[in-house]
Amino acid sequence: MIVSTRQESPLARLPDWYRSPLGQEVARLECACVQGLLNTIFGYHLVQIGATEVFRDVLAASRIRHRVLMPFESVLDSEGSRVIGSVQQLPFSSDSIDAVLLPHTLDFASDPQGVLGEVERILIPEGRVVIVGFNALSPWGARRLLWRSKGRMPWCGRFHRPGQVRDWLSVQGCDLECCEYRMFRPPLASLQGPRCGGFDLMGRRFWPILGGIYVMRAVKRVATVTPLRPRMAKASALLSGRAVRPTTRGTGHV
Repeated sequence: MIVSTRQESPLARLPDWYRSPLGQEVARLECACVQGLLNTIFGYHLVQIGATEVFRDVLAASRIRHRVLMPFESVLDSEGSRVIGSVQQLPFSSDSIDAVLLPHTLDFASDPQGVLGEVERILIPEGRVVIVGFNALSPWGARRLLWRSKGRMPWCGRFHRPGQVRDWLSVQGCDLECCEYRMFRPPLASLQGPRCGGFDLMGRRFWPILGGIYVMRAVKRVATVTPLRPRMAKASALLSGRAVRPTTRGTGHV
C-alpha cells in the first residue's frame, strides 16, 4: 500500500536530487548500509516514510514481507485511490508495526521529536527504527551552513548531530543499537566515484564520526511492570479493544 502525506515538504524534492551524480553516490552508500541493518530485523509490517523510490530494492530484499510506503509526494495506488496521512499523526494503530525506516525524514521535518514520538507509538515492543540522516558535524554540515539560504536540495534541510538524535530516541523510549557513518568525501560531484574511494577508507579509520551520512538503528524499550495480583476480567472488556492491527490479506502488502 502507498500512503501519501497531507502537507507539502521539501523532502518531496529529494528524489530528484538522488538522480544527480552526487545523489546517486549517496544513494548507493545509504542503500548498502540500510540493507545490512534491515537484514537482521524480522516481523510482519514495515513502514517507510519519505524517499520511497530510492530504497525500493532494499525493502524488496527485507525479511519483512508486508510494507507500507509513505512518500511525501502525492501518489495513487494500484486501484487509483488516494490514502492520506501525516508524519505528525501517523495513520497506524499503536503497537502494530515491527520496523520503521526514516530516510532523511528528520532532516526535513518541522518537528523531528514529534515524528519520533509517533514512531515509538506505532512500534511494537522491541520494534526497530532505522534512521538515515545528514551529519551536521561533517563537511556536509559545513556546506549546509553556506548554502541553506539558497533553498537548494539537500542543503535546505536541517541537519542534526547523531548524538542529538540519539538523545531524542532515548527520551521517546528507544535505545540505540548501532550507528554507522558513510560518505567521508566532501560534497562535490568531482570527488565521487571509485577513484576517490580512498577518502572513505581513511575516514572510517581516522575520523569515523565525521561521515557526511549517518545510519542508526534503535529498538523500542520494553517497559518493566511490577506484577500485580491477578483479577478476574469481564469477557466483554477483553473483546472491546478499539485498535485494529493491519491485515495481511491479498498481495502480501499491508
